[in-house]
Amino acid sequence: MAILPPDPDLTALRVNLARLRAERGWTFDELASRSGLARRTLIDLEHGRTTGTVTTWRALAHAFDVPIERLLGTLCDDHTPAGTHGS
Repeated sequence: MAILPPDPDLTALRVNLARLRAERGWTFDELASRSGLARRTLIDLEHGRTTGTVTTWRALAHAFDVPIERLLGTLCDDHTPAGTHGS
């Protein structure tokens, strides 16, 4: 029997994106310019209308100059990693 992981916390992901953008004082236009992504894509990501692709999140990590794990790690912040139960 397969044990599926908990659902990802997509709200935390979009909140993290908004926080990183706000910390830098960047507009959507500024982040679009720095990441090479469309302004509309960024708005949709931050407002939860899309989840993006790995390529999208890689571009954002590069634009923010942070490891991709810092962006995507929020998906599982409230999860206990597999294999650590009962340790």
